[in-house]
Amino acid sequence: MAAISAAAVKELREKTGAGMLDCKKALEEANGDLTKASEILREKGLAAAAKKEGRIATEGMIESYIHAGGKIGVLVEVNSETDFVAKNVQFKEFVRDVALHIAAANPKFLRRDEVPQEALDKEREILTNQALNEGKPEKIVEKIVEGRLSKYYEEYCLLEQPFVKDPDKTVEQLLKEKIATIGENLSIRRFVRYELGEGLEKKQENFAEEVMSQVKL
Repeated sequence: MAAISAAAVKELREKTGAGMLDCKKALEEANGDLTKASEILREKGLAAAAKKEGRIATEGMIESYIHAGGKIGVLVEVNSETDFVAKNVQFKEFVRDVALHIAAANPKFLRRDEVPQEALDKEREILTNQALNEGKPEKIVEKIVEGRLSKYYEEYCLLEQPFVKDPDKTVEQLLKEKIATIGENLSIRRFVRYELGEGLEKKQENFAEEVMSQVKL
Protein backbone atom coordinates (compact mmCIF):
# COMPACT_ATOMS: atom_id res chain seq x y z
CA MET A 1 0.00 0.00 0.00
CA ALA A 2 1.35 3.43 -0.96
CA ALA A 3 2.12 5.86 1.86
CA ILE A 4 -0.57 8.56 1.97
CA SER A 5 0.77 12.05 2.60
CA ALA A 6 -1.08 14.74 4.53
CA ALA A 7 -0.79 16.97 1.44
CA ALA A 8 -2.64 14.38 -0.68
CA VAL A 9 -5.38 14.07 1.94
CA LYS A 10 -5.68 17.88 2.07
CA GLU A 11 -5.86 18.14 -1.73
CA LEU A 12 -8.59 15.49 -1.93
CA ARG A 13 -10.53 17.16 0.87
CA GLU A 14 -10.42 20.52 -0.92
CA LYS A 15 -11.49 18.86 -4.17
CA THR A 16 -14.41 16.87 -2.76
CA GLY A 17 -15.40 18.51 0.53
CA ALA A 18 -15.30 15.09 2.26
CA GLY A 19 -13.95 14.59 5.77
CA MET A 20 -10.23 14.05 6.41
CA LEU A 21 -10.63 10.43 7.56
CA ASP A 22 -12.84 9.56 4.60
CA CYS A 23 -10.28 11.12 2.25
CA LYS A 24 -7.44 9.14 3.81
CA LYS A 25 -9.39 5.86 3.55
CA ALA A 26 -10.33 6.57 -0.08
CA LEU A 27 -6.69 7.32 -0.98
CA GLU A 28 -5.56 4.11 0.71
CA GLU A 29 -8.20 2.16 -1.22
CA ALA A 30 -7.12 3.85 -4.45
CA ASN A 31 -3.43 3.28 -3.69
CA GLY A 32 -2.78 7.02 -3.69
CA ASP A 33 -4.54 7.79 -7.00
CA LEU A 34 -6.39 11.10 -6.49
CA THR A 35 -8.77 10.64 -9.42
CA LYS A 36 -9.75 7.13 -8.36
CA ALA A 37 -10.08 8.26 -4.72
CA SER A 38 -12.47 11.03 -5.85
CA GLU A 39 -14.59 8.45 -7.67
CA ILE A 40 -14.65 6.20 -4.60
CA LEU A 41 -15.80 9.10 -2.41
CA ARG A 42 -18.45 10.08 -4.95
CA GLU A 43 -19.82 6.53 -5.18
CA LYS A 44 -19.94 6.16 -1.40
CA GLY A 45 -21.38 9.64 -1.01
CA LEU A 46 -24.19 9.04 -3.49
CA ALA A 47 -25.01 5.74 -1.79
CA ALA A 48 -25.15 7.53 1.55
CA ALA A 49 -27.25 10.29 -0.03
CA ALA A 50 -29.84 7.73 -1.12
CA LYS A 51 -30.22 6.63 2.51
CA LYS A 52 -30.68 10.25 3.65
CA GLU A 53 -33.48 10.98 1.17
CA GLY A 54 -36.17 9.60 3.46
CA ARG A 55 -35.27 11.87 6.35
CA ILE A 56 -37.50 14.85 7.12
CA ALA A 57 -36.23 18.24 5.95
CA THR A 58 -38.21 21.24 7.23
CA GLU A 59 -35.52 23.91 7.51
CA GLY A 60 -33.89 25.62 4.55
CA MET A 61 -34.57 28.82 2.66
CA ILE A 62 -36.66 30.54 0.04
CA GLU A 63 -34.57 32.14 -2.69
CA SER A 64 -35.67 34.80 -5.16
CA TYR A 65 -34.05 35.44 -8.51
CA ILE A 66 -34.88 38.35 -10.80
CA HIS A 67 -33.46 38.57 -14.31
CA ALA A 68 -33.60 40.57 -17.53
CA GLY A 69 -34.36 43.91 -15.92
CA GLY A 70 -37.29 42.53 -13.94
CA LYS A 71 -38.78 40.53 -16.82
CA ILE A 72 -38.36 37.09 -15.20
CA GLY A 73 -38.83 36.34 -11.50
CA VAL A 74 -38.40 33.07 -9.60
CA LEU A 75 -39.19 31.98 -6.04
CA VAL A 76 -37.96 28.55 -4.95
CA GLU A 77 -38.11 26.75 -1.60
CA VAL A 78 -35.32 24.28 -0.84
CA ASN A 79 -35.39 22.40 2.46
CA SER A 80 -32.62 21.04 4.67
CA GLU A 81 -32.75 19.05 7.89
CA THR A 82 -31.15 21.74 10.08
CA ASP A 83 -30.94 25.49 10.28
CA PHE A 84 -27.16 25.12 10.51
CA VAL A 85 -26.97 23.68 6.99
CA ALA A 86 -29.44 26.32 5.75
CA LYS A 87 -26.75 28.90 6.56
CA ASN A 88 -24.01 26.89 4.82
CA VAL A 89 -22.40 28.66 1.84
CA GLN A 90 -22.58 25.52 -0.35
CA PHE A 91 -26.28 25.17 0.40
CA LYS A 92 -26.98 28.81 -0.43
CA GLU A 93 -25.04 28.53 -3.70
CA PHE A 94 -27.02 25.41 -4.60
CA VAL A 95 -30.37 27.12 -3.94
CA ARG A 96 -29.24 30.11 -6.01
CA ASP A 97 -28.25 27.81 -8.88
CA VAL A 98 -31.65 26.09 -8.75
CA ALA A 99 -33.42 29.46 -8.95
CA LEU A 100 -31.24 30.51 -11.88
CA HIS A 101 -31.92 27.20 -13.61
CA ILE A 102 -35.67 27.66 -13.23
CA ALA A 103 -35.42 31.13 -14.76
CA ALA A 104 -33.49 29.76 -17.73
CA ALA A 105 -35.13 26.36 -18.35
CA ASN A 106 -38.75 27.27 -17.47
CA PRO A 107 -39.90 23.94 -15.96
CA LYS A 108 -43.64 23.50 -15.51
CA PHE A 109 -43.56 20.81 -12.81
CA LEU A 110 -41.21 19.68 -10.07
CA ARG A 111 -41.38 15.93 -10.85
CA ARG A 112 -43.23 13.67 -13.26
CA ASP A 113 -45.93 12.60 -10.76
CA GLU A 114 -47.10 16.24 -10.68
CA VAL A 115 -47.95 16.28 -14.39
CA PRO A 116 -51.78 16.33 -14.65
CA GLN A 117 -53.29 13.18 -16.17
CA GLU A 118 -55.16 15.32 -18.67
CA ALA A 119 -51.89 16.78 -19.97
CA LEU A 120 -50.33 13.31 -20.22
CA ASP A 121 -53.32 11.91 -22.07
CA LYS A 122 -53.18 14.77 -24.56
CA GLU A 123 -49.45 14.33 -25.08
CA ARG A 124 -49.87 10.57 -25.57
CA GLU A 125 -52.57 11.22 -28.18
CA ILE A 126 -50.31 13.65 -30.06
CA LEU A 127 -47.31 11.29 -29.93
CA THR A 128 -49.41 8.30 -30.99
CA ASN A 129 -50.76 10.14 -34.04
CA GLN A 130 -47.27 11.39 -34.82
CA ALA A 131 -45.84 7.85 -34.78
CA LEU A 132 -48.67 6.48 -36.92
CA ASN A 133 -48.26 9.32 -39.42
CA GLU A 134 -44.57 8.43 -39.62
CA GLY A 135 -45.62 4.96 -40.73
CA LYS A 136 -44.45 3.16 -37.57
CA PRO A 137 -45.95 -0.35 -37.12
CA GLU A 138 -48.90 -0.26 -34.71
CA LYS A 139 -47.41 -3.03 -32.54
CA ILE A 140 -44.44 -0.83 -31.56
CA VAL A 141 -46.24 2.52 -31.40
CA GLU A 142 -46.87 2.23 -27.66
CA LYS A 143 -43.17 1.65 -26.96
CA ILE A 144 -42.24 4.62 -29.17
CA VAL A 145 -44.76 6.83 -27.37
CA GLU A 146 -43.37 5.90 -23.94
CA GLY A 147 -39.86 6.69 -25.14
CA ARG A 148 -40.94 10.08 -26.43
CA LEU A 149 -42.83 10.78 -23.20
CA SER A 150 -39.47 10.56 -21.42
CA LYS A 151 -38.37 13.53 -23.52
CA TYR A 152 -41.53 15.36 -22.42
CA TYR A 153 -40.65 14.80 -18.76
CA GLU A 154 -37.06 15.89 -19.44
CA GLU A 155 -38.31 19.12 -20.97
CA TYR A 156 -40.96 20.06 -18.41
CA CYS A 157 -40.03 18.44 -15.05
CA LEU A 158 -37.42 20.35 -13.06
CA LEU A 159 -35.70 17.31 -11.51
CA GLU A 160 -35.29 15.63 -14.91
CA GLN A 161 -34.01 18.67 -16.80
CA PRO A 162 -30.30 18.89 -17.71
CA PHE A 163 -28.75 21.40 -15.30
CA VAL A 164 -28.07 24.63 -17.21
CA LYS A 165 -24.54 25.05 -15.82
CA ASP A 166 -23.60 21.42 -16.51
CA PRO A 167 -25.94 19.69 -19.00
CA ASP A 168 -24.17 16.35 -18.45
CA LYS A 169 -26.11 15.97 -15.19
CA THR A 170 -29.77 16.47 -14.31
CA VAL A 171 -31.02 18.73 -11.54
CA GLU A 172 -31.86 15.58 -9.55
CA GLN A 173 -28.29 14.29 -9.92
CA LEU A 174 -26.99 17.67 -8.78
CA LEU A 175 -29.33 17.50 -5.78
CA LYS A 176 -28.03 14.04 -4.81
CA GLU A 177 -24.44 15.23 -5.12
CA LYS A 178 -25.19 18.11 -2.76
CA ILE A 179 -26.84 15.73 -0.28
CA ALA A 180 -23.69 13.60 -0.38
CA THR A 181 -21.38 16.59 0.04
CA ILE A 182 -23.35 18.47 2.69
CA GLY A 183 -24.35 15.35 4.63
CA GLU A 184 -28.05 16.10 5.14
CA ASN A 185 -31.21 15.37 3.22
CA LEU A 186 -32.09 18.28 0.95
CA SER A 187 -35.35 18.70 -0.93
CA ILE A 188 -36.52 21.09 -3.63
CA ARG A 189 -40.08 21.51 -2.38
CA ARG A 190 -41.78 24.01 -4.69
CA PHE A 191 -41.19 26.90 -7.04
CA VAL A 192 -42.99 29.56 -9.02
CA ARG A 193 -41.73 31.37 -12.11
CA TYR A 194 -43.16 34.58 -13.51
CA GLU A 195 -42.41 35.99 -16.93
CA LEU A 196 -43.52 39.54 -17.75
CA GLY A 197 -46.64 39.54 -19.91
CA GLU A 198 -46.97 35.75 -19.84
CA GLY A 199 -50.36 34.73 -21.21
CA LEU A 200 -50.98 38.10 -22.86
CA GLU A 201 -50.88 38.72 -26.59
CA LYS A 202 -47.74 40.70 -27.36
CA LYS A 203 -44.49 40.67 -29.28
CA GLN A 204 -42.71 37.37 -28.64
CA GLU A 205 -39.49 37.74 -26.65
CA ASN A 206 -37.43 34.74 -25.57
CA PHE A 207 -36.29 35.83 -22.10
CA ALA A 208 -35.40 32.25 -21.13
CA GLU A 209 -32.96 32.06 -24.05
CA GLU A 210 -31.39 35.28 -22.83
CA VAL A 211 -30.88 33.83 -19.35
CA MET A 212 -29.34 30.67 -20.86
CA SER A 213 -26.90 32.71 -22.93
CA GLN A 214 -25.70 34.62 -19.87
CA VAL A 215 -25.33 31.41 -17.82
CA LYS A 216 -22.93 30.08 -20.48
CA LEU A 217 -20.72 33.18 -20.46
